[in-house]
Amino acid sequence: MKMTNLTIEKVYQRTVDTRFLFTRYPLPVTRYSLLTMDPLLELLQKDDRTPPAELAQQLNLSEKEVAAKIHRWESDGTILGYHAVIDRERMDPDLVTAVIEIKVKPEREGGFDHTAQRIARFEQVECVYLMSGGYDVLVIVHGQSLRDVANFITDKLSAMEGVQSCTTRFRLKTYKENGILHGMEEKCERLAVAP
Repeated sequence: MKMTNLTIEKVYQRTVDTRFLFTRYPLPVTRYSLLTMDPLLELLQKDDRTPPAELAQQLNLSEKEVAAKIHRWESDGTILGYHAVIDRERMDPDLVTAVIEIKVKPEREGGFDHTAQRIARFEQVECVYLMSGGYDVLVIVHGQSLRDVANFITDKLSAMEGVQSCTTRFRLKTYKENGILHGMEEKCERLAVAP
């Protein structure tokens, strides 16, 4: 086993230095970078209806500091909006959600951006992501029926200049969305013990 010259003190100091670096120069905030996310953003992401007084108490900050941070993030575009996570199956059991993988021919000046932005403007489209791998753009679409989604794909999406092909998959059931479990009780199941 090869030993290194790192002592416990050096490891601790590196950890402290890294924490300092992240607080002074935070990385871009994403849903999955929880290690570098400001604790206030984490709390807002879990429940954006928490009153500022309660947030301030949880974080040992003043209400004024909490309000200033939130205002700054709303102004600079870090917080893009607030929304409720809706159980669409309860709202409308017949609603159809499709995930569409699209291959796009990149444009000379704008790459994939222009096509992705045109796709994002359709009212049926909920999400648009540029992806790596076997396709270029991932789109999530909602419709009142399979026919609605099929018409959207054939009449609007496939007919767009730059779209080379589409592969569509349909959501059958949602288990978790935006960090929230759907229709699953969080209970500890115990196995029956036979005598």
